[in-house]
Amino acid sequence: MTDARVNLLGLTRPELEAWCVERGGKAFRARQLFQWIYKRAETDFAAMTDLAKDFRADLSQVAEIRLPEIITRQDAADGTVKWMLKAGQGTSQGIEMVYIPEEGRSTLCISSQVGCAMDCSFCSTAQQGFNSNLSTAEIVGQVLLAQKELGFKAGDDRIISNVVLMGMGEPLANFRNVVPAMRILLDELGLDFSRRRLTLSTSGLVPQIHKLAEETNVALAVSLHAPDDELRNQLVPINRRHNIADLLEACWHYIDEQNGRSVTFEYVMLDGVNDSPAQARALARLLKGRPAKVNLIPFNPFPGTRYRRSRPEVIKAFLDQVLKGGVMATIRRTRGDDIDAACGQLVGKVIDRTTVRMGAKRIATPVIAEHTRAGVSS
Repeated sequence: MTDARVNLLGLTRPELEAWCVERGGKAFRARQLFQWIYKRAETDFAAMTDLAKDFRADLSQVAEIRLPEIITRQDAADGTVKWMLKAGQGTSQGIEMVYIPEEGRSTLCISSQVGCAMDCSFCSTAQQGFNSNLSTAEIVGQVLLAQKELGFKAGDDRIISNVVLMGMGEPLANFRNVVPAMRILLDELGLDFSRRRLTLSTSGLVPQIHKLAEETNVALAVSLHAPDDELRNQLVPINRRHNIADLLEACWHYIDEQNGRSVTFEYVMLDGVNDSPAQARALARLLKGRPAKVNLIPFNPFPGTRYRRSRPEVIKAFLDQVLKGGVMATIRRTRGDDIDAACGQLVGKVIDRTTVRMGAKRIATPVIAEHTRAGVSS
C-alpha cells in the first residue's frame, strides 16, 4: 500500500545513503537518487535509467517520491501565485505557499505547520490555534511542487531563487522536521540553495535559535514588531518568556556562530500602535552598531482584526527615523493582495484544532477556519 512506502523526500542525503545500505545497496546509489529527484525533478523510479533495474524495481515496492496535493491555485495580476495544498494523506487540512516573481529574483514562501500556537495578536493563523507539524517531506515537497507547477525541467535555470519559511506556522516549533528540510534544500546534490537565499523566520524562540546555530546555516529573520518589552508582550506573546534582550543576544550569537552577515527584523506597521517617530528612534537604538536590517511591513487587515495599516506617509517617516539612527531599513512591497496572498493574508484550513496560547490550552470545536501568518519575503 502507498501509505506503507517511504517518501524519499523526507530523507537527507546521509539518511538516504544509510537507507540504501540497509536494503543491501551501495551508498553511491543514494547520491544518484538524490540527483534524479532534485536536479532532474524526476519522481518516476522507472525513468532513473542509470540505476540498476532490480534496484528500481525494489524502490517501486518500498518507496515513493510523493509531492503535496494541490487543492486550489490562484494567479494574481502581478504574477504572484498562491496554492492551497493538502497537508497529510486522508485529511482535509490545508496549508498554503506563495510564489512571488520580481525583477532579478523570485521567492517561494512555504509553510511549516498546520496552524500556529504563537498567538501573535495581529496574525489570524495564531488566533485560530494549532493542529500539527508538517513532515520534512511535506516541507521539501512544497518547493519541488512549485518548480513543477512553474514548468521547471531538468537542465533549466533555476526558477525559484529564494525560499522563505514564512508561511503558516512557527518553523522553530517544528525544529525536528524543519532542520532536515533545510539541509536538503542546501545540499549541493539536492536543491543547492545558497544559505543567503534560504530564510527562516521566527517569532523568537530563543533556545531554538541557539540550537539552530549548531545545526545549520541559513538567513535568519525575526518577527520583532515592537521596540520595547511592554508592547511586544502584547503583540508577540512569546516575548513574555523570551524578552527582547534575550532574543537579540540569541540573534547575535547565531550570526557569530554562522559567520552570517545580518539578521532581518520584521516590523509590521500598525496604525497608532507601533509606528511613532519615538518608537522608530527606540528601534534604531536597539539595533545600531549590530549586524541588523529592518523590514517594515505594511499591515494587511483580516476579518475581525482590531488593527489598521499605518498610513504611507507614517511608514515613510518611520523609515527615515530608523535610517537616520544608523540602521539599514526597507519597506516591504505588497504583492498578491488581489488573491489574498500578501503578507499576513495566507489562508489555510485547520481542522480538529487545539488552541494553545502561550501556556493556556483549550480544545476548540472542530471547524474549518481561515488562517493567516505574516510571511512573504521582500
